[in-house]
Amino acid sequence: MSEQLLESVRSKYGAVAESTLSNEHAGVQAVAEAFGYSAEELTSIPADANMGLSCGNPTAIASIRPGEVVVDLGSGGGLDVFLASPLVGPTGKAIGIDMTSAMIERARANAASGGYQNVEFHLSTIDRMPLSDASVDCVISNCVINLAPDKPAVFREIARVLKPGGRLAVSDIALKSELPPEVASSMAAYVSCIGGAILISEYRDGLLAAGFEHVEIVDSGADLNAYAKVENQAGCCSPAMDAENDLNVIAEPCCATETPATLHEDLTELLAKYDVNAAAASVKVYAVKPAMAAKAHAAARRAAPLRSKALRSCTLENLA
Repeated sequence: MSEQLLESVRSKYGAVAESTLSNEHAGVQAVAEAFGYSAEELTSIPADANMGLSCGNPTAIASIRPGEVVVDLGSGGGLDVFLASPLVGPTGKAIGIDMTSAMIERARANAASGGYQNVEFHLSTIDRMPLSDASVDCVISNCVINLAPDKPAVFREIARVLKPGGRLAVSDIALKSELPPEVASSMAAYVSCIGGAILISEYRDGLLAAGFEHVEIVDSGADLNAYAKVENQAGCCSPAMDAENDLNVIAEPCCATETPATLHEDLTELLAKYDVNAAAASVKVYAVKPAMAAKAHAAARRAAPLRSKALRSCTLENLA
């Protein structure tokens, strides 16, 4: 079942990555602004980095500092990576992780066109990141952890890559109450970021179980119906032209072959049927990896030679 979910997510998000959706579409920009991005932020990065998939603005809540290593889980076209890039500066690094190859290709193309020197993107699931232990200062994510079938594994992986004292700052979808059964069991609802969401209390417990402290989950109050703003803006190609008159546009579907419903169409249909705001919420998630355990371990290592010296001294006195 987990593999089926992952393949469905890859398929839908791969189609979005290969679409023409960008910040140049009014609806796409409207979605991002509804979830906390400013117009200035959106125009400061490549237009193709924004495809209307956000549920918050994690870079605005992460307190990113110069020289830090920041990792974005489910980085898509690179929206938050590119916003983090100037914040970490030339001595820092912004890293994107995404499991959809088309998204990675789009993000790397955006990085090249934007001339970014301190960013990189890796093709990987977020529960097995190709990063070293304790190598990251801050982990951000934007409406992606809700898509992971094994969320406890993701929380443990985040704890692994974070340095002691490192922090998590995430925008995500979480539940205030149980979803209606027909929504909870819907594959379309899962891929659309609603069906896979977990209760806020379960989210908090999962982070605590992974070893995090100072866990806070705050309802942003954003209206999830904002996703409907992208309706009818996810065309797969340009309209065909009349072969005999290149000034006439043929009023037929633009694609030669039948394609599945887009992610945004699924979302719009879901929002039309159910008041998702009643059960789900756009949330801001904060957590910190404890630093004390590492300090205690370092202190123990420093004390070990002193204890050994004292033991040898005591032994020599007894022998005398």
